[in-house]
Amino acid sequence: MSKAARSLLRLFVWAAGAAACASGTPEREPLRVFAASSLTEAFQEMAAAFETASPDTDVVLVFAGSQALRLQIEQGAQADIFVSANHGHMESLTRGGLVSAERVLAENELVVIVPPDNPAGVESFGDLAKVERLVIGTANVPVGAYTREALRRAETDGGLPGFEAAVMGRVVSEEHNVRLVRAKVELGEADAAIVYRTDAVPGRVRTVQVPPGVNVRARYLIGVVAGAGNPAAAERWVGFVSSPEGRRILSRHGFLSDITTAQ
Repeated sequence: MSKAARSLLRLFVWAAGAAACASGTPEREPLRVFAASSLTEAFQEMAAAFETASPDTDVVLVFAGSQALRLQIEQGAQADIFVSANHGHMESLTRGGLVSAERVLAENELVVIVPPDNPAGVESFGDLAKVERLVIGTANVPVGAYTREALRRAETDGGLPGFEAAVMGRVVSEEHNVRLVRAKVELGEADAAIVYRTDAVPGRVRTVQVPPGVNVRARYLIGVVAGAGNPAAAERWVGFVSSPEGRRILSRHGFLSDITTAQ
C-alpha cells in the first residue's frame, strides 16, 4: 500500500469515528433518589419501569435510614428526590428550604418478626416482655420511633401496665435502619424484632401481628430537593411513583398506597 493510500485510509477511519461520535446516543442524565431503606425492593422495580419510560435518565438509588439521608442532604450531598419514612426528617428539610413539593406517598405498619422456628415461642405482641433478645431501631430512626410509640400505646390504651419498660429491658441491640434490625433475626442473633410489614419476608422470618389498637401507621413522604441537578426528571419521578402504575408497584411490595391526603 502506497504512502498516499495509507494516509487516505487513516483519514477515512478518523472520519468514520468522528461521525459515530457525532451520531451516538447522548449520555444518560442521572436522577439521584435518596429513599428510606424499607423502600429498597419497591423502588428498584420502580426505577426499572421509570428508565424504560425515560430512556435518557439513569436512576441512581441511595438507600439508608431517613435520618442518615436527611443529614447527607443537609451537608450538601447531591440528591434530586428525598423519601422519608418519618414526617420529622422531611419537615426538618422543608423548614430549612432544602426540600419542596412534599407529599404523602404511601403508608406502612409495624409487625413483630421471629426466626422461622420461633425458638422463644413468641405468639403475641405481649410475649415481647419475656423474650431474652429483642432488637429494635434506634430512637432517631423512624422504625425505632414508631416502635416506642407502639409500646406506649400498649401500656396506655392496651391495658398492659409496665409493658414499655418491661419490653425495653429485653432490648439487646438498637440498629440504625430497619434492614439491620431484620438481619439480626435472620442471622439468629435475636429472638424477635420489630420492623415494618414490608420487611417481613415470608420464608426468611415468621410474622406476629401487632394489635390494631396499638399499631402505628408509618407515612412515607416524598419531596424534590432544592437545587436538584435534574429537576425535570425529579418532577417526572414524583408523578410516576404517584401514578396508578407506581401505586401498583408499591402495593405489590406490601405498602398501603391508596393515599390522597397531602401533608
